[in-house]
Amino acid sequence: MVSQQYAPARVVAPSQARRVAAAVIDGLLALVGGLAAGGAAGVKVSDGVVEVRPLSPAVWGLALGVAVGVSFANHVLLTQAARASLGKMISGLRVGRATDGRRPGLVRLTGRWLFGFYWMVVFVPVHLATDSDVAQQDAVGIRVGRRAHRT
Repeated sequence: MVSQQYAPARVVAPSQARRVAAAVIDGLLALVGGLAAGGAAGVKVSDGVVEVRPLSPAVWGLALGVAVGVSFANHVLLTQAARASLGKMISGLRVGRATDGRRPGLVRLTGRWLFGFYWMVVFVPVHLATDSDVAQQDAVGIRVGRRAHRT
Protein backbone atom coordinates (compact mmCIF):
# COMPACT_ATOMS: atom_id res chain seq x y z
CA MET A 1 0.00 0.00 0.00
CA VAL A 2 1.33 3.43 -0.92
CA SER A 3 1.34 5.95 1.86
CA GLN A 4 -0.44 9.25 1.37
CA GLN A 5 2.90 11.06 1.59
CA TYR A 6 4.25 9.35 -1.53
CA ALA A 7 1.02 9.23 -3.54
CA PRO A 8 1.35 11.09 -6.84
CA ALA A 9 -0.29 14.48 -6.98
CA ARG A 10 -3.46 14.64 -9.02
CA VAL A 11 -2.86 16.28 -12.39
CA VAL A 12 -5.65 18.13 -14.19
CA ALA A 13 -5.85 19.12 -17.84
CA PRO A 14 -4.70 22.71 -18.41
CA SER A 15 -6.79 25.31 -20.17
CA GLN A 16 -6.01 26.10 -23.78
CA ALA A 17 -4.99 29.61 -22.68
CA ARG A 18 -2.27 28.22 -20.37
CA ARG A 19 -0.96 25.97 -23.14
CA VAL A 20 -0.87 28.82 -25.64
CA ALA A 21 0.82 31.15 -23.13
CA ALA A 22 3.52 28.54 -22.47
CA ALA A 23 4.06 27.99 -26.21
CA VAL A 24 4.31 31.73 -26.90
CA ILE A 25 6.82 32.27 -24.08
CA ASP A 26 8.93 29.31 -25.25
CA GLY A 27 8.78 30.49 -28.87
CA LEU A 28 9.79 34.03 -27.95
CA LEU A 29 12.70 32.70 -25.89
CA ALA A 30 14.07 30.77 -28.88
CA LEU A 31 13.40 33.65 -31.29
CA VAL A 32 15.08 36.28 -29.13
CA GLY A 33 18.06 34.00 -28.49
CA GLY A 34 18.49 33.35 -32.20
CA LEU A 35 18.09 36.97 -33.21
CA ALA A 36 20.53 38.12 -30.53
CA ALA A 37 23.17 35.65 -31.71
CA GLY A 38 22.58 36.56 -35.36
CA GLY A 39 22.68 40.24 -34.57
CA ALA A 40 25.94 39.86 -32.71
CA ALA A 41 27.43 37.90 -35.62
CA GLY A 42 26.26 40.52 -38.11
CA VAL A 43 28.32 43.31 -36.56
CA LYS A 44 31.94 43.64 -37.59
CA VAL A 45 34.24 46.26 -36.09
CA SER A 46 37.47 47.04 -37.87
CA ASP A 47 39.65 50.10 -37.28
CA GLY A 48 36.93 51.68 -35.16
CA VAL A 49 34.34 51.42 -37.93
CA VAL A 50 31.21 49.39 -37.25
CA GLU A 51 29.89 47.46 -40.23
CA VAL A 52 26.49 45.80 -40.04
CA ARG A 53 25.87 42.90 -42.42
CA PRO A 54 22.27 41.79 -41.82
CA LEU A 55 21.94 39.95 -45.15
CA SER A 56 24.93 37.67 -44.66
CA PRO A 57 23.97 33.97 -44.86
CA ALA A 58 26.29 33.31 -41.92
CA VAL A 59 24.25 35.69 -39.76
CA TRP A 60 20.96 33.97 -40.55
CA GLY A 61 22.52 30.51 -40.30
CA LEU A 62 23.85 31.29 -36.84
CA ALA A 63 20.51 32.84 -35.82
CA LEU A 64 18.64 29.72 -36.92
CA GLY A 65 21.16 27.39 -35.27
CA VAL A 66 21.03 29.22 -31.96
CA ALA A 67 17.21 29.41 -32.04
CA VAL A 68 17.00 25.63 -32.57
CA GLY A 69 19.63 25.05 -29.87
CA VAL A 70 17.82 27.26 -27.36
CA SER A 71 14.55 25.51 -28.20
CA PHE A 72 16.14 22.08 -27.67
CA ALA A 73 17.77 23.12 -24.40
CA ASN A 74 14.50 24.59 -23.14
CA HIS A 75 12.09 21.85 -24.27
CA VAL A 76 14.29 18.78 -23.76
CA LEU A 77 17.13 19.46 -21.31
CA LEU A 78 15.34 21.85 -18.96
CA THR A 79 12.20 19.70 -19.05
CA GLN A 80 14.31 16.64 -18.23
CA ALA A 81 15.70 18.44 -15.19
CA ALA A 82 12.65 20.39 -13.99
CA ARG A 83 9.63 18.67 -15.63
CA ALA A 84 8.77 21.90 -17.45
CA SER A 85 10.16 24.31 -20.00
CA LEU A 86 10.51 27.96 -19.01
CA GLY A 87 7.13 28.83 -20.58
CA LYS A 88 5.44 25.95 -18.79
CA MET A 89 7.00 26.96 -15.47
CA ILE A 90 5.69 30.50 -15.84
CA SER A 91 2.25 29.18 -16.88
CA GLY A 92 2.11 26.75 -13.97
CA LEU A 93 2.30 23.62 -16.13
CA ARG A 94 4.42 20.49 -16.03
CA VAL A 95 4.88 17.36 -18.11
CA GLY A 96 4.76 13.71 -17.20
CA ARG A 97 4.36 10.35 -18.83
CA ALA A 98 0.76 9.71 -19.84
CA THR A 99 0.76 6.23 -18.31
CA ASP A 100 1.88 6.97 -14.77
CA GLY A 101 2.75 10.69 -14.52
CA ARG A 102 6.43 10.01 -13.83
CA ARG A 103 9.32 11.98 -15.28
CA PRO A 104 9.66 11.41 -19.06
CA GLY A 105 12.97 10.24 -20.49
CA LEU A 106 15.26 12.04 -22.90
CA VAL A 107 14.10 10.03 -25.94
CA ARG A 108 10.42 10.83 -25.32
CA LEU A 109 11.19 14.49 -24.70
CA THR A 110 13.21 14.70 -27.93
CA GLY A 111 10.35 13.04 -29.82
CA ARG A 112 7.88 15.51 -28.33
CA TRP A 113 10.15 18.41 -29.30
CA LEU A 114 10.32 17.16 -32.89
CA PHE A 115 6.53 16.64 -32.92
CA GLY A 116 6.19 20.30 -31.93
CA PHE A 117 7.86 21.37 -35.18
CA TYR A 118 5.52 19.09 -37.15
CA TRP A 119 2.55 20.57 -35.28
CA MET A 120 3.67 24.12 -36.11
CA VAL A 121 4.22 23.39 -39.80
CA VAL A 122 1.08 21.32 -40.44
CA PHE A 123 -1.67 22.03 -37.91
CA VAL A 124 -1.15 25.68 -37.00
CA PRO A 125 -1.47 26.97 -40.61
CA VAL A 126 -4.50 24.72 -41.23
CA HIS A 127 -6.10 25.95 -38.01
CA LEU A 128 -5.50 29.58 -38.91
CA ALA A 129 -6.68 29.17 -42.52
CA THR A 130 -9.89 27.35 -41.64
CA ASP A 131 -10.61 28.92 -38.25
CA SER A 132 -11.08 25.44 -36.83
CA ASP A 133 -11.20 24.54 -33.17
CA VAL A 134 -8.40 21.96 -33.19
CA ALA A 135 -6.88 21.71 -29.73
CA GLN A 136 -3.18 21.28 -29.12
CA GLN A 137 -2.33 17.62 -28.66
CA ASP A 138 -0.09 15.71 -26.32
CA ALA A 139 2.42 13.49 -28.10
CA VAL A 140 4.68 10.45 -27.68
CA GLY A 141 3.16 9.38 -24.41
CA ILE A 142 3.82 12.67 -22.61
CA ARG A 143 0.98 14.64 -21.10
CA VAL A 144 0.92 18.31 -20.14
CA GLY A 145 -0.98 19.15 -16.99
CA ARG A 146 -1.08 21.23 -13.90
CA ARG A 147 -1.25 20.10 -10.32
CA ALA A 148 -4.61 20.11 -8.67
CA HIS A 149 -4.79 21.89 -5.33
CA ARG A 150 -4.77 19.46 -2.44
CA THR A 151 -7.71 19.78 -0.14
